[in-house]
Amino acid sequence: MSRVGKKPVTIPAGVTITVSGDNTVTVKGPKGELKQTLDRDIQVEIAEGTLTVGRPTDQIRHRALHGLYRALIANMVKGVTEGFVKKMELVGVGYKAANTGNILDLSLGYSHNIIIEIPQELKVTTAQEKGKNPEIVIEGMDNQLLGQVCAKIRSLRKPEPYKGKGVRFAGEVVRKKAGKSAGK
Repeated sequence: MSRVGKKPVTIPAGVTITVSGDNTVTVKGPKGELKQTLDRDIQVEIAEGTLTVGRPTDQIRHRALHGLYRALIANMVKGVTEGFVKKMELVGVGYKAANTGNILDLSLGYSHNIIIEIPQELKVTTAQEKGKNPEIVIEGMDNQLLGQVCAKIRSLRKPEPYKGKGVRFAGEVVRKKAGKSAGK
């Protein structure tokens, strides 16, 4: 059995989970509603405040989907109750971030500013304190969408290994390489 897949998902108070006939799981909570369509072979059982995910056989495909869908459902439950937050920081001279609503304006050392429209399901805030790197905080209940948007922002200027400049997640450690003079 999959270690992740066999763990039951506890359903907190105020959260309702329904499974429709076409194997679509709907999770409703205080922050909103999320849906996920599951593979037709995966079974979902709800009993006594817990949700368990089952698989029909030990095929590699079924084992992979077993843990995947359990993790996705657990993230949906956490998302509609607490939500998810990701913090990113811009490291580099002259790097700036500003937002108006859900439009993010980034100055990342290129000849032009980069403007990104953040989906309506997410909320973005920017902060720029003196002596600290500019910070972008993105919050939302959909962990997949949140991670995808953060990866897109990070791909605009990945941290480079010599000076460490670029867009990185808060707390991310960038391994720096020695320059040319280190060999002498």
